[in-house]
Amino acid sequence: MQKVKCAVVGNCGVGKTCLLMTYVTKTFPTEYIPTVMDNEVVNVMVDGIPIPVELWDISGSDEYKLRPLLYPQTDVFLIAFSVVSPESFEAVSSKWHPEVTYHCPSTPIVLVGTKVDL
Repeated sequence: MQKVKCAVVGNCGVGKTCLLMTYVTKTFPTEYIPTVMDNEVVNVMVDGIPIPVELWDISGSDEYKLRPLLYPQTDVFLIAFSVVSPESFEAVSSKWHPEVTYHCPSTPIVLVGTKVDL
């Protein structure tokens, strides 16, 4: 069975890691730990068939220059922003969308707003 690669990008601190950890472990993390890069594989049931999905949690730091090296073979991008941070929403159009479409022009993108509970 072919894996699906899902890369999650966005500014530092928008909740990318919390989003993925909550999905994978079904528990919300209690402390903030900055991520450089992490990945998990989960099975998602599609029409009764388990599909392995690689969830890539990619650093939003400008200092992480190797980030685009993780983009090839990505099947879908999630661009995350925090609904309580206008700066992170602005970065979607000024940084993340251009970066992702430059490296992977035909890969689908899903925009995800986080921290709606704050």
